[in-house]
Amino acid sequence: MTDIRLLLVEDDPDISASLADFLCGKGLSVQVAQSAEAGHEMLAPGAFDLILLDVMLPGEDGLSFCRRVRASGGPPIIMLTALSEPTDKVVGLELGADDYVTKPFDLRELLARIRAVLRRGQTASGESASARQPATELVMTFSGFTFYPYRRFLRSPKGLRVPLTGAETDLLLVFCQHAREVLSREALIGLTRGKDFPIAARSVDLLVSRLRRKLQGDDPLDDPIRTMRADGYAFQPEVKTV
Repeated sequence: MTDIRLLLVEDDPDISASLADFLCGKGLSVQVAQSAEAGHEMLAPGAFDLILLDVMLPGEDGLSFCRRVRASGGPPIIMLTALSEPTDKVVGLELGADDYVTKPFDLRELLARIRAVLRRGQTASGESASARQPATELVMTFSGFTFYPYRRFLRSPKGLRVPLTGAETDLLLVFCQHAREVLSREALIGLTRGKDFPIAARSVDLLVSRLRRKLQGDDPLDDPIRTMRADGYAFQPEVKTV
């Protein structure tokens, strides 16, 4: 967990100070922005490995901030919020958040969530995704799409760049590696986040829904991810490694 750079976007100075102190004490580097506008000014390609984002911010709210960061292919995001309704969590995840923690939260739980999100973007040697430079880049093709998992984006059949979140990248990579296999929600959780990771099956459905939208072609009925009743999902296209 050394050399991990976090951006904390939180307008309450007491919360941000105590949270930054705790995380710095665990070996992480933390910079604080007290508004979404300040957060945007601090963001630069490769500047941070993860964003901790409060939803209730003055001016531009956290949901809008999350949407803009995702559109630009920024780092993973964990949302921090006092909003506990399931619909609020659904909105956050659909906008591209990698995880969602409800206030008040246990600091040890938050640290575990941070580690889990970062672990999905690590190489076997422990280097962060932003720092790794693979000697041979993995590239996969299917249904006219070109998938670059190391760089977290797709090239659509029309040549458009489609950014992916870390969670979407992990899910698509698992689908490509297990094309035409039926994978249960539990299997998908295990393959993307590890055995016994505390995540609900509903969150897998939300993630699949987000990925489907990014894979949608000219024919909306041509769904590459088939839902298998009571079983899970199966990725239908033929996948080739370039």
